[in-house]
Amino acid sequence: MQLYRYDVYRFCLMFRKLKRLWPKLVIMAGIIGPGIITANADNDAGGITTYSVVGAHFGTKMLWVLFLLTFALAITQEMGVRIGLVTRQGLAGVIRERFPIGWTVFAMAIMLVANMGTITAEFAGVAASFSIFGASKYLVIPFTAAIVWLVLYKGSFKTTQKIFLIFSAFYIVYLINGFFIHPDFKGAISDIFRPSLEWSAPFLLTLVALIGTTITPWGQFFIQSYAVDKGLDVQHYKTSKIEVYAGAVLTNVVSFFIIVSTATILYKQGIHITDARDAALALRPLAGQLAQFLFAFGLFSASMLGAFILPVATSYALCEAFGWEAGFDTTWAKGKTFYSLILFVIIVPALIVLIPKISLIKILIWSQDLNGILLPIILIFVMKLVNDRTVMKEFTNKIWSNLVGWVTIISIILASVALVATSVFGYN
Repeated sequence: MQLYRYDVYRFCLMFRKLKRLWPKLVIMAGIIGPGIITANADNDAGGITTYSVVGAHFGTKMLWVLFLLTFALAITQEMGVRIGLVTRQGLAGVIRERFPIGWTVFAMAIMLVANMGTITAEFAGVAASFSIFGASKYLVIPFTAAIVWLVLYKGSFKTTQKIFLIFSAFYIVYLINGFFIHPDFKGAISDIFRPSLEWSAPFLLTLVALIGTTITPWGQFFIQSYAVDKGLDVQHYKTSKIEVYAGAVLTNVVSFFIIVSTATILYKQGIHITDARDAALALRPLAGQLAQFLFAFGLFSASMLGAFILPVATSYALCEAFGWEAGFDTTWAKGKTFYSLILFVIIVPALIVLIPKISLIKILIWSQDLNGILLPIILIFVMKLVNDRTVMKEFTNKIWSNLVGWVTIISIILASVALVATSVFGYN
């Protein structure tokens, strides 16, 4: 009887604690989104392909880079969220207010080029996913581009975005697969803390792509706008920071397992990835004959998620920067520029993918290289803004954030210069 009373007493105490905690949990649930979703969306078609190529072509030699990028991703995304919470504006709008028009045009041009490259990768991912089953890209891409445009023009993209975000949870199969194949976790963890470099064009090309697919120019614009759209402000800063950090860790845990899976299955057998079928082989220990279908489904979902998000994010940023009418609540007559930009950034990438005999895998990798090369320019704008007291007041960067930010920028620039040098002077 005494034991029963003690159990009831413990339950009542636990209930009281939960009751006090419940309002905080509700608030946190409302804040969750920008960090987790932006980080997860970074694992798009280009991301899956790049991580697969990293593992298949170089084993676990680049895991130390991924480890460092986790910190860089967390810090840079946190800066973007913080600027959004303080200014209640997207990055494009803050750039327009704080920089001369020439610099604004320059920043928007860089963003447009980088985003166009990423959207091209998304359509390449769609084509690659269907190529596994022998479907022609000349049928798939026009149909996909038309669907994307119609969904966005009708303004129902948010629901579709959520659907594909749920589909993109397929990444968990790589975590399960990682234990099925019994990889050398000890060696992989060792490579995280043992930097390794090869002074060759293929290695540096893949290294810059790894950087560009993990920390993206579009992600800096997207996460800030997302925080603003959710109605968050500085009172949500602490929770938002935790959520951003958690998002960075979660997305790179997935990236880690993709690299480990492809390193174990493909690298050890000397299989280089030249098409989507090659990348799908990494899932064969888990899925067997369904490996190709599972990989195709995941690649398609990740590609479509990016194909819906990127055109909208690009158009919103450009309209915000130059004061043009924007939003799905506008008619074609009032929002002609907004809708025209969306249409433009859908059609041009789709046409690039339709070029005869162009390598879909190369598009997916090269687009991430383009992201990596252009990323420092966008990050410099972010660093200037986040250290501007007239913009951020008491929420400017601390010393360690500045250190991580500038080291990231300088490192990416040096990697890009090394890539150009090895390509020009022919180091293979």
